[in-house]
Amino acid sequence: MTDRLYYNDPYLREFDATIVERTTHEGKAAVALDRTAFYPTSGGQPFDVGTLADATVTDVLDTEDGRVLHVVDRAPADDAVKGTIDWTRRFDHMQQHTGQHVLSAAFDRFVGARTESFHLGADYATIDLGRDVSAADVARAEAEANRVVWEDRPVSIRFASADEAAQMGLRKESKREGTLRLIDVEGFDLSACGGTHVARTGAIGIIAVSATERFRGGLRVTFLCGGRALTGFRALRDTVAAGVRALSVLPAELPAAIERLQGEGRDVRRQIKDLQGRLASHEGDALADGASQAGAVTLVAAVLSGWDAAALKTIAARIAERPGHVAVLVGDPPAAPIVVARAPDAPVDAAAVLKQIVQRHGGKGGGRPELAQGGGLTSPAADVLQSARDVIAIHG
Repeated sequence: MTDRLYYNDPYLREFDATIVERTTHEGKAAVALDRTAFYPTSGGQPFDVGTLADATVTDVLDTEDGRVLHVVDRAPADDAVKGTIDWTRRFDHMQQHTGQHVLSAAFDRFVGARTESFHLGADYATIDLGRDVSAADVARAEAEANRVVWEDRPVSIRFASADEAAQMGLRKESKREGTLRLIDVEGFDLSACGGTHVARTGAIGIIAVSATERFRGGLRVTFLCGGRALTGFRALRDTVAAGVRALSVLPAELPAAIERLQGEGRDVRRQIKDLQGRLASHEGDALADGASQAGAVTLVAAVLSGWDAAALKTIAARIAERPGHVAVLVGDPPAAPIVVARAPDAPVDAAAVLKQIVQRHGGKGGGRPELAQGGGLTSPAADVLQSARDVIAIHG
């Protein structure tokens, strides 16, 4: 068993210890100590990092027999080592984890929504509530949680047996046996937890809900505490400032300005689509006027630059309106789309023609006898079109 120093003093940054085992974990050096201040990944909270002597701790794990395993970039030379915690990372985790206790308690107390799980990521933390919650109730829980933060209540560590803890009114029943470690936010929350926490709620700074989404019948709440909330505010501030400069509006006018631009964009896209359709029809007529005979059909085989797949399809369909006509249109470069279309009376299977083309020149595609399309051709456009002429001349 490893003596876990963080259980009683999460503010401990340095400690002395003795290596009691040298081993490996997934091919990397690892050591177990007689005592440690390094927190292993557990209960939704990530591990600590730092140093042991001259070695860098890259991961910390719980073992089944109660030891804490420290994965290092190299094994320390001596058994007696000094450990140093990366305090910036540790304190960030303390802020987020204690903030989670307060926020979860606020949802439980004032909204009646229980926290089912907690995850502390590198940039944000989440809690999953057991039921869906309205935006107004999310705001209420957030406000109550911050009230507790700003009251700077003590956060104490207590130990009790499972039976004793069951009589204390834990926010969530613990399934663990034996002695439980309890985190007590004075007058607000009591929870069994092995994680690291701040000594007073004021050290959380602020709890800011940044997003919510429905998740598995409940609600996933994303939040930021302390330093992360400040970083999030700065990013939001810079984003809003950039939007205000770009649109020449006041911050409060930004949503309306974006909606206006979206509406104008939709109108422009409709106009462009209409104009492209008209232009495609004219392009199809011009190409059909210059068509040549290929066997029993009149063939248009051309490379068209600047047209997307939808436009090529429109042009080809326009050509196929003329009796006996077949169109094979390739985008530029050759890896762009290819469309094959034929008039109802033309004795050509467009899908069969395209199949032979892609067999010779790569790519893929498919369709119906009257219209087929594909893409990803790897040969030069001239070779593709020559193949089309040869195939149609034989089968047309």
